[in-house]
Amino acid sequence: MSFKFYMKNFLLFSLILIAVISCKKESQLEKEIDKINIDISVERFDVFFSESNISGLPKLKKAYPFMFSEKFKDSFWIAKLSDTLQQMLFSEVQNTFQDFKSEEAEIEMLFNHIKYYFGPFNPPRVITTTSDVDYRNKVIVTDTIAIIALDNYLGGEHEFYANIPKFISANFEKEQLVVDLATEYAKKYIFQSQNKTLLDEMIFFGKQLYFNDVVVPFKTEAQRMGYSQEELDWAKVNESEVWRYFVEHELLFSTDSKLPGRFINAAPFSKFYLEEIDADSPGRIGQYIGWQIVRSYMKQNNVSLEKMLITSPEEIYNNTKYKPKK
Repeated sequence: MSFKFYMKNFLLFSLILIAVISCKKESQLEKEIDKINIDISVERFDVFFSESNISGLPKLKKAYPFMFSEKFKDSFWIAKLSDTLQQMLFSEVQNTFQDFKSEEAEIEMLFNHIKYYFGPFNPPRVITTTSDVDYRNKVIVTDTIAIIALDNYLGGEHEFYANIPKFISANFEKEQLVVDLATEYAKKYIFQSQNKTLLDEMIFFGKQLYFNDVVVPFKTEAQRMGYSQEELDWAKVNESEVWRYFVEHELLFSTDSKLPGRFINAAPFSKFYLEEIDADSPGRIGQYIGWQIVRSYMKQNNVSLEKMLITSPEEIYNNTKYKPKK
C-alpha cells in the first residue's frame, strides 16, 4: 500500500468523521431547542372577519381594535363584508389554509429558536388576515403582535397574482410563510449604520440570511434564500465567477446608487451587462454572496449570532478569509 494511497484514505476518513461529529452536535442542539417548547394559538382574524356580519362587527372591533383603521367608518367594513371580490379572496384563503396546524407548528419552531438565541424574546400574538395582496407588507411584526396576510401565500401561479411580476409572485407559496416571518425578526435584531457601498448591502442581507440559517434550519437553503432550486444551483456553480466580477470591476466599495438595483433588489435576473450571464442569472445575487461571506465569517470567528448581527460590514469583511470554491 503506497503512502499516497494511505494519505488519501486517511483524509477521506477524517472528512467523514468531521461531518459525523458536526451532524451529531447539530442534532443535540436541535434537541435542546425543542425543549423550550413554545406553544402558541394562531388567531384567524381573516376567518373571524369573513364570517362576521353587521351585528357582530362591534364585538370584533372591540377584540381587535388595531385591525380596524380609524380612517374608515363602519360603513366601509360592512361594504367589505358583502363585496364579491372580497368574498372570493376570503374563500381562496380558507381553501388554501383550511388547517393551519403545520404552519402553526413551524412558527412555534421558529420562536423556539429565537428564544434559544435571544433569551428575553417573548412570543407575540400571531394573527392572520388578508390585505388585498399587499405583498410589500406580507408580514408585520411588533414587540407583541405578528400579523400575517395569508392572501400573499396562495401559490405563485394563482390567478389573483396575474398582474404581479413572476419573479415576485414565485415566492407567494405557503412554504415561505415562516421564512418571511423569520426575515422580519432578523430586521429587528440587525444593527447597521446607513448602507453606503455594495458591500454594506451585501453584508446586511447576508446577516438576514444567516439569521434564517439559524432560526429556520428546517427549511431548505432555497427556501431560506427565496430562490427556486435551479436558481440556487446557478448561484453555487457561478459563485466564484460572480465574486471575481465584483472584485475586478471594483464594485465592493462603490457607492454607485445603481448597484443595488443590479445585484441586491428583487429582479428577474442580475445585471452584469453580459449576455451570456444575465439571461441565466437569478436576481439578488449580491444577497447570496453576502450570505456566503457571513457564513464564512461565522465559521472562522468565535462570535455569537447576537454579536454578529450588530458587527459592522467592514469588520466582518476584514476578518473573513472568504474564498469561493472554483
